[in-house]
Amino acid sequence: MPSTLNIAVLGGDGTGPEVAAEGIKVLAAISKLEGFTYELTHFDWGGERYLRTGETLPDGGADELRKFDAVYLGAVGHPDVPPGVLEKGLLLELRFQLDQYINLRPVKLFPGVETPLAGRKPEDIDFVVVRENTEDLYCGIGGFLKKHTPDEVATQSAVYTRKGCERCIRWAFEFTRKRNNPKGKMLTLVAKTNVLTYGHDLWWRTFQDVAKDFPDVKADYNHVDACCMWMVKNPDYYDVIVTTNMFGDIITDLGGIIQGGLGVAAGGNINPDPGGVSMFEPMGGSAPKYTGQNVINPIAAINAMAMLLEFTGQPKAAQRLYKAIHQVTGTKMKSQAAGKMGHGTKEVGDLVVAAL
Repeated sequence: MPSTLNIAVLGGDGTGPEVAAEGIKVLAAISKLEGFTYELTHFDWGGERYLRTGETLPDGGADELRKFDAVYLGAVGHPDVPPGVLEKGLLLELRFQLDQYINLRPVKLFPGVETPLAGRKPEDIDFVVVRENTEDLYCGIGGFLKKHTPDEVATQSAVYTRKGCERCIRWAFEFTRKRNNPKGKMLTLVAKTNVLTYGHDLWWRTFQDVAKDFPDVKADYNHVDACCMWMVKNPDYYDVIVTTNMFGDIITDLGGIIQGGLGVAAGGNINPDPGGVSMFEPMGGSAPKYTGQNVINPIAAINAMAMLLEFTGQPKAAQRLYKAIHQVTGTKMKSQAAGKMGHGTKEVGDLVVAAL
């Protein structure tokens, strides 16, 4: 555990800096209560910088972030920047260069938060998705033939390695064991082995091999289409899910809506190796139409700060912060939708500070 927690802050675009500011406000309060120190270094990487300089991730940017204990991200996305430029050139590039091979997405219904699943309560929606974060279709292997003609051909190849599969699956088994669900420890592999008979066969075989080292964890399997149905019909079935990069990208958004929307959903891009640097962020995007109006929901960003503390040696502070978040969503907020919370962005941050 570092004596002083050194955090790089990427506020980003749109409402990203606003929600990040509330997470930092809460960090200031919890650090005093729990007796730890921290330092922040702000970086202006995002849409405005790209429009000004043409840079997404500056040369040496990843090396600069390696000096920190963690990265805290507001949001990236600018209406004047073409889709994919920032996502690929900044976010994916950071995941690859920092080898953040685990994407961790808790799917938890907080008290007082409305879910579209009728009759479901917080105890019914509480599972975690572990998504492989550096392979699959995101490697960018492919190209065009005869582009912009009637005979155009486009290819995009998915890449899976034994190393990439195994390190993600092993981490997921270890996480499941540590999570120690009182209903029973179970890790569900989500793939499509009946159709994707090369890459997903590798995932299946690796999963079976690693499972032998974890006899106390039930090794379960779902096809991804069945998983999408069961997440809606019986979300209480799941403990931890491990899945591929592409499928994880899809089912975590489904998870986000069943936990009440992206206004509460947070995640981590994690390099769990010694010396690895991880990045924590809200899932809701930059929401540029709400910029500067003090109406965007900061709960997801505050939740991301709790995750950051949990993974940087401050588990007691993280649990205290989670409890404060639950108190605020359960007793103080009318809704999780922007402009309908009953409070402004800054005021929600103040409520969480008070609840600590």
